[in-house]
Amino acid sequence: MNTNPAIRSPAVAGSFYPQVPAALRQQLLALLGEAPAPDLPGLKVVLVPHAGYVYSGSTAARLYASLISQRQRIRRVILLGPAHRVALEGMAVPQATHWASPLGISPVDRELALKLQSAGLAVLDDAPHAAEHALEVQLPFLQTVLQPGTPILPVAVGRTAPAQVAALLDACWGDSETLIVLSTDLSHYLPYAQAGTMDQATVAQLLAFNAGLNGKQACGAFPLNGFLEVAVRRGLHSRLIDLRNSGDTAGSKDRVVGYAAIAYQDAQAALGEVLLRIARGIIEARFGAPAPSVPDLPALHETAACFVTLTKAGRLRGCIGSLQAHRRLVDDVIHNAQAAAFNDPRFPALSAGELDTLRVEVSLLTPPEPIHFADEAEALAVLRPGIDGVILEEGRHRSTYLPQVWEQLPTPAVFLSALKEKAGLPADYWSATLRLQRYAALKWKEAM
Repeated sequence: MNTNPAIRSPAVAGSFYPQVPAALRQQLLALLGEAPAPDLPGLKVVLVPHAGYVYSGSTAARLYASLISQRQRIRRVILLGPAHRVALEGMAVPQATHWASPLGISPVDRELALKLQSAGLAVLDDAPHAAEHALEVQLPFLQTVLQPGTPILPVAVGRTAPAQVAALLDACWGDSETLIVLSTDLSHYLPYAQAGTMDQATVAQLLAFNAGLNGKQACGAFPLNGFLEVAVRRGLHSRLIDLRNSGDTAGSKDRVVGYAAIAYQDAQAALGEVLLRIARGIIEARFGAPAPSVPDLPALHETAACFVTLTKAGRLRGCIGSLQAHRRLVDDVIHNAQAAAFNDPRFPALSAGELDTLRVEVSLLTPPEPIHFADEAEALAVLRPGIDGVILEEGRHRSTYLPQVWEQLPTPAVFLSALKEKAGLPADYWSATLRLQRYAALKWKEAM
């Protein structure tokens, strides 16, 4: 028995899920193995149930299985769920520095917990967590599908205004390395048919980002209503993965509890993840790997312009792109990835031995707009470091730098001089006929 107050011990092991590690691992692997793993690029938030595994484990597994392929990018998990056991006003994060399950110990993100406390968004209090099952039952799943030692931050949500929950989520949101888990069941103890009707209506509300849920619809109504406000503001996409109840799994149909698994994807992150996957996949296909699959993302079939940049150990290894949109984005990224790897005249063709150390970056460009200026001094004054990609044209001379080049050339004067030289002009060249255009770029780069 754990007597270390810094480690929160399991409260429902042996009742909600097996207490013996081997049995728990076997059950989890069976649940995950039987679950279809949908392709969910840009997955940011998962809504999963929290009943005993024999009741709702199969529903939760259908979402958790999709995280296995994304485990490398997820470095932190924020968990929000209701406080069933303790009357709680507001929200509470643990004082404990670690949470244990039969599978091992996970560190709590102490720095973030203190940040939330300092901001008045949550209190440090182990009491709401001590006997609570809603977040605990998620831990073995997370320990199975993510990298060992991934930090977590459990947040027990009591009676709290949606705006307060939204503020906490904004403080925790992070980038694509942060995953958010919302733990909730749906209707409780209704007859099977009545529960199905209510749960379908609740799920429709969750998919449409309509707040105003109540406790009869979902025990996690307080965290969900706050999340839905954030989801609308951040432009998330929703997707129902599973909907059933205890009458479908291991219980009577007389009085059932509803369970849903819903994925919320960051549309921009999803597009970037897919573009990187396609770019790398088409390069590796040259060396015998299967050609990359193309998911059904509408943005891939829109006319757009992109650049593909390859680096090794921080040094450029190839960069080819389109300045004007003239074909589908999926075709543009395939063409430019192949060209950057094998046809950039500045470098020899990529070899198979370089694949493991290669980093791929994709930049999606906005349409270029002319920059208006009277002379070079004015041109330098209107350039926006870190924001503008710039196209320079003078007669037959033409060159461009992506916005990220400002990281190496941080001042307008240095940036513009280098851009001239790239076009084959002297660094101090100037002419009244020289033209500049600017564009912005969304960029995504593979993790190291």
